[in-house]
Amino acid sequence: MDIVFMGSPEFAVPTLEALYDRGHNILLVITQKDRPKGRGKKLMSTPVKKKASELNLKIYQPESVNSKESINIIKRLNPDCIVVAAYGQILKKGILDIPKYGCLNVHASLLPKYRGAAPINWAIIEGEKETGITIMEMDEGMDTGDILKSKAIPIEETDDSESIHDKLSILGSQLILETLEDIKNDNIQKIPQDENLATYAPMLSKKTGKIDWNNKGERIINTIRGLKPWPSAYTIYKGQNVKIHEAEKTEKFSEMANGVVVKVSQEGIFVNCSDSCIVIKVLQFPGKKKLHVSEYLKGNDFDVNIKLG
Repeated sequence: MDIVFMGSPEFAVPTLEALYDRGHNILLVITQKDRPKGRGKKLMSTPVKKKASELNLKIYQPESVNSKESINIIKRLNPDCIVVAAYGQILKKGILDIPKYGCLNVHASLLPKYRGAAPINWAIIEGEKETGITIMEMDEGMDTGDILKSKAIPIEETDDSESIHDKLSILGSQLILETLEDIKNDNIQKIPQDENLATYAPMLSKKTGKIDWNNKGERIINTIRGLKPWPSAYTIYKGQNVKIHEAEKTEKFSEMANGVVVKVSQEGIFVNCSDSCIVIKVLQFPGKKKLHVSEYLKGNDFDVNIKLG
């Protein structure tokens, strides 16, 4: 098929590679503009741009993909299909109406659950036991279009947002190929989404990661798992935001209030929550590298009986 591909982050790279390797004619790769990053504010290309450059594909980086210029460029290309994987802009009707077979989105959840910007993170935070990829025919809503194909994978207790991201990026690249093959063979069935089952996965911010020690232990652990590597779960200790990268849950052995540090040892920092005790294993103070608690305690103290947060 003649395809225009839209994507930006690392998640989208396997899909671009899969389309290229399968022999689809990628007319154009549209990705977000280079942005300044890091302390030096050096302009950085998106992972998709880097991969497209390696593959010698044509690249376009509009400020707005819905501009008249962008629409005219895509119209002239006359693609059979536009494939979208975490591009970063909402497509309007002027774009959606161009391709013969529509605009297909590789979405990292089992729609209609977890529409929106951060489906992987929120599925883990909310304690889901499975997630997956949905290939959706895009419309003007926020992830509301008809489902063309979906496939689930389990969320294991050892998974976090990084591991699920990697699994789903590969699954998405496989599922879009199957979907395009079905479209080519006129073997596709469109399934409308059930609005009664819809949930929303809002964009993450640093505030999302603040731990509420009044929550149950499972919720706190899921928050830590779901917010790796960014924005990271954190708590406040002596006025400092301390990131928590790894923790586990154990039984309560103290009647002290939620959020109180009840024990500090080489095993970790034990903090009460509503139904259990959280053992912080890996932490990171501002401006410092992340450390296992056993390493941190070699040169530092961590107060017992102090309330966090």
